[in-house]
Amino acid sequence: MLNTILHGTQGATPPLLIVHGLYGSGRNWGVIAKRLSDERQVIAVDQRNHGDSPWTDSHSYEDMAGDLAEVIEAHGGKADVLGHSMGGKAAMVLALTRPERVNRLILSDIAPVAYDHSQIQYIEAMRAVDLDAIEKRSDANDQLARHVPEPTLRSFFTQSLDVKEKRWKLNLDRLAEEMPKIIGFPEIEGRFDGPTLFLSGGESDYVTREHRDRIKALFPEARFAKIPGAGHWLHAEKPREFEAAVRAYLAATD
Repeated sequence: MLNTILHGTQGATPPLLIVHGLYGSGRNWGVIAKRLSDERQVIAVDQRNHGDSPWTDSHSYEDMAGDLAEVIEAHGGKADVLGHSMGGKAAMVLALTRPERVNRLILSDIAPVAYDHSQIQYIEAMRAVDLDAIEKRSDANDQLARHVPEPTLRSFFTQSLDVKEKRWKLNLDRLAEEMPKIIGFPEIEGRFDGPTLFLSGGESDYVTREHRDRIKALFPEARFAKIPGAGHWLHAEKPREFEAAVRAYLAATD
């Protein structure tokens, strides 16, 4: 099963499952997960080929959805699910194929569509790091700066570095091979009729009005909200606003 990080204790309310995006981990969500756990148990996972979860040959959304279903089955059988980017796509496939496992759905800056922007450049940047020369995380950050100008992204990537073992806790080779699946979205016959929020960054172009017909066909109860001034990494750029939006939605749909 996927590696999980639990915040809070299980109660009468379904837990909130947080599913990170590409190159992330459950650890990235620690502060937000801990704060949201004051009202319900929060389960942050490492997806396959990320963090402390198993490395696998496949990185399809169908398989990722199966992983999430297994986690939910081990924690009461039903959960609210919050997924960012790749994690949002995995959450959507879970809701469309196993709706009985999902209570409510929150999709963070992602739509059920194929995108044409690959994230392969970041794999190449991480591969370019001389791991033998790394003694502390900041050494990797300095090397990444040659290819990744954004300090926030460099800090994000180095959270997946095992300094002691001098290795990335990301299956970079498999993620590179499976990139077409990651930026795509599978053809699925299904519909999720539960409450669904598409929460986007105001400065991001990942969820557009052109996507809404497709979204409504799959998620007829979908609502839309934006966090002003945030880009694709809205939970990292505007953590308090992100937390407030999630709290407000969960409270309004209880």
